[in-house]
Amino acid sequence: MMDIDAGQILSEPVVAAGSDLARLVAFDPNHVIDKDVRFALRRAATVSALLITQEQALNAVENKYRGDFLRDVLSGRAKNPEHSKEYALGLGWQLDMPCIVVSAQLDPQSASEQPAPTRVLRSWQARFHLAWTQVVARESKSFPCADFSDEVVAVFSLPDADLRDPGAIARKLQAKVERVVNGVAGDRGGGRRMFSVGTSRLVTRFEELPTAYQQAQRATEVGRRFSGGNNISHFDDLGIHRLIGLIPDHKELSAFARDMLGELADDSVNATDMRATLQVLLDHNLNVAEASRELMMHYNTMRYRISKLEKIVGPFTTDANLRLNVAVALQVLKIQN
Repeated sequence: MMDIDAGQILSEPVVAAGSDLARLVAFDPNHVIDKDVRFALRRAATVSALLITQEQALNAVENKYRGDFLRDVLSGRAKNPEHSKEYALGLGWQLDMPCIVVSAQLDPQSASEQPAPTRVLRSWQARFHLAWTQVVARESKSFPCADFSDEVVAVFSLPDADLRDPGAIARKLQAKVERVVNGVAGDRGGGRRMFSVGTSRLVTRFEELPTAYQQAQRATEVGRRFSGGNNISHFDDLGIHRLIGLIPDHKELSAFARDMLGELADDSVNATDMRATLQVLLDHNLNVAEASRELMMHYNTMRYRISKLEKIVGPFTTDANLRLNVAVALQVLKIQN
């Protein structure tokens, strides 16, 4: 309750099952709010709590059916494409092709945060799902989008696309995903929590959806590991990171990088500079002239640096296997830094 000049504002919480659902506010600019209005506001708050709880229960049941169906499709349990498409229509969805599968997960709490209780974690996930559902619907209400308890999964499609250019289709779908991610982040879906997103390769057949779901999950996992979260990762862009991400032992990765790079693995300015030179050489397939131009370095200076690099890491210019190991070690070091 708050007095404003001659008037008054009265706020009544709408509470159910220990959760603060909403607020009802009464405002009279000229008079103090009397007891009858206060009583009516309390009664209205009770009725509102009942209606909101009922709506939430209905939404929970509907979301469960939607989630169970999409999970069956993406796990491969739904074997009949025609039946699945017909069922999807009943839910207001369309399983059109070509498409990509999208997996979005709230990032784990940081070590500096107080661990949130299960009830709070569920509320974050519920808001996250709601935000995704609303923003995905802006792109198309027919795109499937469901809550899988610890992630939100969606399927984005372009049914009228020209299949002769799959690369262009994938780029258009990824652009849609980026718009949705920006929309969800702008709406602060999940209670201002950061989140990571992974997308699959382009899917052109119903039977490919389970594999695409695994790709989206893998993209989310690897992208979070190597970028620290709050990012979008496309499966086709993971490259060598897909393999590096399979190694859970970070110490082993560090040891591999140091074994291959020697003193180049140090944090010194000189080591960082020499690593940059080595990376540019590898990027240009050891073309000294092109590497020199990119680094704005004299050709002879580049030759001198190559001789120094070979003293440290070995004859990478003539040994293809060593060159591969060095390239992987550079990626490991880049990721860890």
